[in-house]
Amino acid sequence: MTDQELLDLILRKARSHSDFTDKPVPEEALRAAHDLMKWGPTSANSQPMRILYLRSKEAREKLRATLSAVNLDKTLKAPMVALVAHDLRFWENLPRMFHNPDAINWFKDKGAHTEVTAFRNATLQGGYFLLALRAVGLDCGAMSGFDNAKVDAAFFPDGRFKSNFLVNIGYGTGKGIVPRNPRLSFEETCRIL
Repeated sequence: MTDQELLDLILRKARSHSDFTDKPVPEEALRAAHDLMKWGPTSANSQPMRILYLRSKEAREKLRATLSAVNLDKTLKAPMVALVAHDLRFWENLPRMFHNPDAINWFKDKGAHTEVTAFRNATLQGGYFLLALRAVGLDCGAMSGFDNAKVDAAFFPDGRFKSNFLVNIGYGTGKGIVPRNPRLSFEETCRIL
């Protein structure tokens, strides 16, 4: 695969999928995606993203009461759903993950500062995750149409992890994909001072 083909695969021609074949998602593909995603930068190498994969019908069924109507069927039918969350105690790993062992004190027991750092950096990692899924040949559809509080109560009841978004994962059928919408230009979104 050329560099241009790879860029097409992960960005230029990639599409969000909402309909998947029933082909199972192999754990090896999830591990391969993780091995790519983990190299993306985060503040102080904090790596706060956590993923809970829901493979079984029973696990996905626990999402039913949390999903918006538009996301219900496609999520329950997807072969794999990832709950992308952030760890509010990510700082516990900093002494072994960051070259400055004192970095733990930048975040330990720092309330809102810790929460926003976890959310921001896990969201960055979530973007890397989507690209990595595509790079290993999986299709995905990220979404936020769900009740975070209900998801957290059902899957993260101790409060350590907080959900951010969901990702349906599998091998897309191509059904339901509408023509690509336009994107804003550099001039519309950027300024150089």
